[in-house]
Order: sequence, then C-alpha cells, then structure tokens
Amino acid sequence: MGPVSAKSYPGQEAIKVTARPALRAKQEIDYGRRDIGYVYGALWETTGDCWTQCYPQRAKKYFLDFLCFVDQQVPAEVERIYAIMDNLEMHHSNDLLLFMLTHERWEFVYQPTYAAYLNLIEPWWKVLRSLALKGRRFQTWKEIEDAVEDATAYWNAHKHPFVWGRRRRHQPPRRSGMAVLPNVA
Repeated sequence: MGPVSAKSYPGQEAIKVTARPALRAKQEIDYGRRDIGYVYGALWETTGDCWTQCYPQRAKKYFLDFLCFVDQQVPAEVERIYAIMDNLEMHHSNDLLLFMLTHERWEFVYQPTYAAYLNLIEPWWKVLRSLALKGRRFQTWKEIEDAVEDATAYWNAHKHPFVWGRRRRHQPPRRSGMAVLPNVA
C-alpha cells in the first residue's frame, strides 16, 4: 500500500442536500504526521486470499521477510507462484535473486513502466484503504497496524475472486435500430 502515516483520513459523510441553508462536509483539521510506516501486501486474485504485513519502513530486508511470509501462506501443492511486480528499485535487487535461488517455485513478472493499471493489486489497495483507513483518525502506528490487520481479516472472511475493472451496474438493455429524436418545437 505504500507509506502510511498516523493522521486523519477523510471519509464520506451523508449531507442533506435539500436543507437550507446548505450544509457543508466537515473534517477536523489535522496538523502533521505522527508515526509513519509501510504496508506490504499480496493478493491471490483467483481465490481472493490476501496477506498484509506492516513494517517501520520500506527496505529490502522487510520486503524479503514479507515474501518469506507469503511463501509460508501459499499451500505447498502450488507448484508455481507468479508475482507481478512494479519497477521499484528493491524489486530488482541482488537479494531478490538469492531469494529466487532458494525458493524455486517463485517467478517474478515485471509490469511495463507507467502501467500500474495492469497490476491487479492496485485496485485492491483502494479497497483495503477504504476498509482500514477511510474516515478514521490514527494517533500511533500501532493503531494503523491493527486497522490493516482487521481489514485484511475482514476481507479474508468475505473473500471472493477479485475481478479486474469497474463494478458492473445494471443497465437497461439497448434498443437496436435507429435512434429516434424527440420533436423539438
């Protein structure tokens, strides 16, 4: 999910739009960041399983620790793990090559530069941020860790295969044929 800091995160509050005088959305002013950390995550899109871990910073050692954690979570009968990675510098380190030597079932697939939309975890991060952070105020990093852990547990309790793309909403069927314009006087 990237760097996350202990601060207020805006939420959505229902406002009566018909009230007069009109009401405005309000959020408490939050001055500065308090604690900061980094959240790593993995999503198995076909089953909906997800794993997250919180660390104090973004570093190779924490990334490799997270990969080892994910390796333990994926069942042993899975012969191949394809990890889709962006082009972050730590994803191309020598330590990662050593990880691949000791964990033969892992294969890393790098997405093209500036193509985050190809990575399925990006829209999933949006869902996790909504579940864990939206509309809440955090004073410490521990509170954020607990919120991310609770959101991950909630997702895994209600997991389903992750579908890429926008939510499909019901739309009335289109009529075939020519369009008929109304008479304009």
